[in-house]
Amino acid sequence: MSTRSKFVFFIVVCVCGIVGFRLFGKGEVNGSVEVAPLGGTSVSAKTPDAVDPSAVAGVGEAGEPGSANASSGSGVSSMQQVIDIAEEALVSMSSNLEDYTATFVKQESVSGTLSPVTQMQIKIQSRMRNETDDAPMRIYLKFEQPEANQGREVIWAGDMNDGKMAVYEPVILLNLKTLWLDPTGPLAMRGQRYPIYHIGLVQLVEELVARGKREIGNPDVTVALQEGFSYGDRTCQLLTAKRSKPSGGDPADDFSRAEIVFDPNDKLVLAFRSYGWPEEGAVDQQAPLLESYEYRDVKLNVGLTEEDFDYQNEGYSFP
Repeated sequence: MSTRSKFVFFIVVCVCGIVGFRLFGKGEVNGSVEVAPLGGTSVSAKTPDAVDPSAVAGVGEAGEPGSANASSGSGVSSMQQVIDIAEEALVSMSSNLEDYTATFVKQESVSGTLSPVTQMQIKIQSRMRNETDDAPMRIYLKFEQPEANQGREVIWAGDMNDGKMAVYEPVILLNLKTLWLDPTGPLAMRGQRYPIYHIGLVQLVEELVARGKREIGNPDVTVALQEGFSYGDRTCQLLTAKRSKPSGGDPADDFSRAEIVFDPNDKLVLAFRSYGWPEEGAVDQQAPLLESYEYRDVKLNVGLTEEDFDYQNEGYSFP
């Protein structure tokens, strides 16, 4: 191998390493991790295996007021009612949802590691925008948090760019070229629970319906409904599902507590959060956060066009 070839090979290896750790790197393993309360700004929390659900979610026990972010009006619900609400949301979105913008805030535990809070501005064209609910989904993301990822832009569309993700990374070397990634490949999936096309209001509701149907008739799961839950400037319903004992299934999905924020006016599920189980034999250990997804400042049917998902859009930073 010539000296020039060795140099090129070295640069490629370095860039791939940066992509793997910076683009979709894993979260922190030790120390303090930021956990965002539902509908609010992030707050400091303990290490991943010591997250306090009541402090994070802004409510106490299911159906009981726990902070200024919750109000009275609670009642016992059922898993079937959760499914009914989710299916009602799907029907409404099928008829009314073409596109939207929002601030998306997520936090996930992957392989036992809780990621930092990730916040991004999103634009989405829903597949519900045609008569048969199968229009190609299109997604644009611009990262705001954590600081290390600030300025990153990602575009994926089911009918564009051969299904590849266009990625702009604002660091030396990486910012010289648009990166094209397989959305299910190892680089794109590093530190992620789901591929990019699982993002969105529709996908969240469909996943809740599928999970809820698996729990119908389960005597170990109880559900409480709380009215008047403040989520940003919206008055919503907070549904809290609690499992009395571990199910014995995949620990990554075996929740001890799950929370759903539903806006009954716009028929939207705006947030979902679930917690796992403390380690067996642990003393005073709170349930660890498994996953949290929030859509804030949602603006519906703003008239997004193909240009909003074009990496050559002059308003974007793609080279």
